[in-house]
Amino acid sequence: MANRDAQGYPVILLTFVVAYVLAVLPLPVWLQWARPDWVAITLIYWCIALPQRVGIAAGLLLGIGLDVLEGAVLGQNAFALVVVALLSRMLYQRMRVYSLWQQAGVVFILVGINQLICQWVQNIEGVSVLPRLFLLPALSSALLWPVVLHSLRNLRRYYQVS
Repeated sequence: MANRDAQGYPVILLTFVVAYVLAVLPLPVWLQWARPDWVAITLIYWCIALPQRVGIAAGLLLGIGLDVLEGAVLGQNAFALVVVALLSRMLYQRMRVYSLWQQAGVVFILVGINQLICQWVQNIEGVSVLPRLFLLPALSSALLWPVVLHSLRNLRRYYQVS
C-alpha cells in the first residue's frame, strides 16, 4: 500500500519542475508583464485534484524554491503560495463542481491574491512596479486555466496518480 501511495510523487514533482522552467523562461519585453503564474496555477490544480497529497507544505517549499530561483526576498513567494494553497484547499470541493469558466474566475482571484501579496512585499522592500499592470499575470493565468486543467488531468489519469 505504501508503494502505491508514493507512486505519483515523481509525476507531481515533474509538473512543478516544468512550472519552474516556464516561470523563468525568457520572454519578449512586451510579454513579460502578462507571464502566467505557472507555479501558482500548477499548485492550485494539485491542491484541487489531490488535496491529501499537495497542500500548504508544498506551497511553502515551492515558494522558497521560487524565491531562490527569481532572486526575490526570501519568503515573498513562499508566503503568497502558502496563502494560495490554503485557499485552494478550503475551496477544492466547490471548485470541483464549478464550470470551467467559474473555475477560471476563482483562479483569477487566487492568482490575483498571490500577485497582490508579492506586490505588497515589493512595495515594502522599495521595489515597485506600475500598479495597473500587476494583475495581468492573474488574467493570463485564468485564460490559460482550461489548458492547464485538461493537460494536468490527462497526465494524472495517464500515470494513474491518485
